[in-house]
Amino acid sequence: MLLELIEKIASETNPLRPPGAVEEGSFEKHCIRCRKCAQACPYDAIGIVHGERGLKMGTPYIYPREIPCYLCEDFPCIEVCPTQALEPVADKRDVRMGIAVIDQSTCFPYNGILCRACYERCPIYREAVILKSELYPEVVKEHCVGCGICENVCPTEPKSIFVISSHK
Repeated sequence: MLLELIEKIASETNPLRPPGAVEEGSFEKHCIRCRKCAQACPYDAIGIVHGERGLKMGTPYIYPREIPCYLCEDFPCIEVCPTQALEPVADKRDVRMGIAVIDQSTCFPYNGILCRACYERCPIYREAVILKSELYPEVVKEHCVGCGICENVCPTEPKSIFVISSHK
C-alpha cells in the first residue's frame, strides 16, 4: 500500500525525536549523543539510533509502535539535555514530534468495524483525533503532537495510523 511505503521511507529518513527537539539538521549538530534523555525517560520510549542511519548514529529517537512518548508532565528528557538539542516545552500541546496519518483503506471504522482506540487514547483528547459522524477518526494536524500513542494502540496489522516525523 502507498501509505505503508510512505511510512517506511519517513521512518528510515527522519526518526521521531523526543519532545522539544530542534530541527533535524540543528539537532544532529547540538546532540552530543550522551544518552541522558533515554536514561531519563520513565517509559523507556527513547531509543538510540544505531549505525544504519549514518551520521544520525547515537542520537535519540522514538519508535511509537514499540513504545510511544507519553508526554510526561515535567519532560525529564528535556530537563537532562545539556546542549539545548531538546528545548523546553511549556505544555504537552506545544510538542511537535510529528503528525499522525490514517490509512482509511485498512482503518476499521472506514471498513465497517467499530473502533475508537486512537480517539480514546489520544492525550490531546477530542482535539488531535476527532470522530467524524461519531464513527470515523480524523487527525487534526494543528493539534497533533506526534507522540505516537495512536499508532501504538491501533489494533490493525499493518497499523492504520502512524506518525510521520515533523523534523526534516
